[in-house]
Amino acid sequence: MVKTVCYVCGKEKLSRNEKGLSKKLVDEKGNLCYCLDCLAEYLEVDREFLIDKIEEFKDQGCDSF
Repeated sequence: MVKTVCYVCGKEKLSRNEKGLSKKLVDEKGNLCYCLDCLAEYLEVDREFLIDKIEEFKDQGCDSF
């Protein structure tokens, strides 16, 4: 199993949601993963926006979450 850590801060054990959102919004190949806080900073949005996007993608049936 591949160990996934946040590309920016090094947080270990990223959630499936963090990995899925990173893949969906930043890197389709899944080489770069971000924790929610670092992804929010990178995209210049707040954390709540990302949480809402996760729920939106889940409602659409995306299997990355």
